[in-house]
Amino acid sequence: MITELSTVSLETSLGCLSIRGTPKGILAVTFEATQTSEDFEHSRFLEQCLQELEEYFSGNRRAFTVPLVMRGTDFQQRVWDALLEIPFGQTVTYGQLAKEVGHPGAARAVGTAVGDNPLAIIVPCHRVLPASGGIGEYASGSDKKEWLLKHEGVSVHRW
Repeated sequence: MITELSTVSLETSLGCLSIRGTPKGILAVTFEATQTSEDFEHSRFLEQCLQELEEYFSGNRRAFTVPLVMRGTDFQQRVWDALLEIPFGQTVTYGQLAKEVGHPGAARAVGTAVGDNPLAIIVPCHRVLPASGGIGEYASGSDKKEWLLKHEGVSVHRW
């Protein structure tokens, strides 16, 4: 089955975001080095996603409502669904998240699933911190994670 994909870019305070969507929802939000654009009309979900991300970066949105198309293993899906439950401005540890998805003691596996999240910012993997303190790693760079956390009013410490 062929899935129709469309892509749009958004320049943000953190750099360029590439947003990929299907007729069913948003498939990926990733940080990119350069802006890309396509000449055809964007889907309503891409337009909605652009609007919601702009509102987030301007401080006027705390939660996203755009439909998502999350493709991953059952375990990844459970972790990503749990990430969606972390409120704006709050954080959890990898261990807490592992307990939440029913796998206490699987913090490393949860960390891998968090790192594989294809929907940066919208599925808020930046809200997961190591139990040892500090902000930890972030697939797009710890500087971006720090900025996102501060944007949400979270006090962060770099160790």
